[in-house]
Amino acid sequence: MAAAPVWSVDPRTGKQREQVAVEATAEEVDAVVTAAHAARGFLADRTVRAAFLRSAAAGLDAAKDRLVEAADAETALGPVRLTGELARTVYQLRAFADIVDEGAFLDVIINHPDATATPPIPDLRRYKVPLGVVAVYSASNFPFAFSVAGGDTASALAAGNPVVVKAHPDHPALSELVAKVLRLAAAEHGIPEAVVGLVHGFQAGIELIGHPLVAAAGFTGSVRGGRALFDAAAARPVPIPFHGELGSLNPVLVTEAAATERAEEIGTGLAGSMTLGVGQFCVKPGLVLVPAGAAGDGLVKSLTDAVSNTDAGVLLDHRMRDNFVAGVAERAGLPDVETPVTPGAGGEHTVSAGFLTVPAARLGEEGVHDLLIEECFGPVTVVVRYEDRGEATAVLSRLPGNLTATVHVSAEEAAGEGLGAEILAELTPLAGRVLVNGWPTGVAVAPAQHHGGPYPATTSTSTSVGGTAIERWLRPVAYQGAPEALLPAELKDGNPLGLPRRFNGVLER
Repeated sequence: MAAAPVWSVDPRTGKQREQVAVEATAEEVDAVVTAAHAARGFLADRTVRAAFLRSAAAGLDAAKDRLVEAADAETALGPVRLTGELARTVYQLRAFADIVDEGAFLDVIINHPDATATPPIPDLRRYKVPLGVVAVYSASNFPFAFSVAGGDTASALAAGNPVVVKAHPDHPALSELVAKVLRLAAAEHGIPEAVVGLVHGFQAGIELIGHPLVAAAGFTGSVRGGRALFDAAAARPVPIPFHGELGSLNPVLVTEAAATERAEEIGTGLAGSMTLGVGQFCVKPGLVLVPAGAAGDGLVKSLTDAVSNTDAGVLLDHRMRDNFVAGVAERAGLPDVETPVTPGAGGEHTVSAGFLTVPAARLGEEGVHDLLIEECFGPVTVVVRYEDRGEATAVLSRLPGNLTATVHVSAEEAAGEGLGAEILAELTPLAGRVLVNGWPTGVAVAPAQHHGGPYPATTSTSTSVGGTAIERWLRPVAYQGAPEALLPAELKDGNPLGLPRRFNGVLER
């Protein structure tokens, strides 16, 4: 049976543009993974590894015009958005290079023997080592930052692991171009190009998660697809870690005092956040709790005005467009649901932004409105009008895990008066990032960032953005009673590599 061709498709027209590759067979997946596994030793030297990451960043930066053009042709996200996303990706690679140079991620801990302790402590030396080949499943909505050279790849390479990327079908041509840049950067430092593998095709993704040489996986996508891969990773003869980002509603709670204080500002800000990138951000606010009454009415009016002035946009592919149109129609048809601005089809290939409103009492208990607390990918949000704090709490108690949760409070509440701190504590169990008086769209690449959350937001407690994302691809190992001559350089008393470490209980930098 001949392998199926892989086409680049223009989302603005739905037409095929060019054949990019063919879907990988099981034998080809095996060859790519085996080659990546064989290349892992070339990443052992941290100096070489950091230089490779910097060269990859430089290569992407040098090719930015061509890459942005290719990305826009396949995603319709626009040159401005894509140029910024590529810059973020380049920065992220350089940031991980700095982390590799510093070496704190190795978490070196040395304990000399102590016969006076109870029980006695032997000579113990602990640090972290790479897991092995990491399978990376690209996302559709971030063709740079969560794709071939994105956060999963950058952090896995920084940890010393080869990667095999399963390209997303929405941007196969771009995936090939980016993989070529990474491979050229690897070759520049004597690293085999196989250290970054790339495969296409749905079946290839299934073969990849089951390959015995794959040691871990990173995924960004739907709940359905991510859960299937997560279950496959757990069902292997040797289960592997699966770090998946699956779905998130990203709830927002606006207090009555905040709505009274700045209804127009909050409504306009919400409109900008929910329509940013045609509503295709993983942290789009999908459910917003707004007080009933005059204060909430002003916010809804501001939101109505702003969303009404938002142009129709193109989603990443026609399957997503069809799902959006069907999803918003089904939600709008539920009892007591109103549509101040009706979302749906904007044209043959576009969608129009909009929002729904529903009384909080409808969502406070299980019933026909449960669909409203499921993520709908695209430019739509659900505004839930609550009569009192109890109704808001009842809705929040029914929500699944999220990447983000946001509260908008008044100036007095922000100063510690009222229920601000209590609401913040109520939101904390729901999400990995809790915002106050802001909007969740936009995930800064920073050391303190956390992009993850309780299931189904993610399948692990780790982050996929920020420096600590490297921890996903490492495992600790301790040596006991090993002679100095046999120890790896990272664990020798003299600290020849100059690493940050904890030595006999004292933190050394």
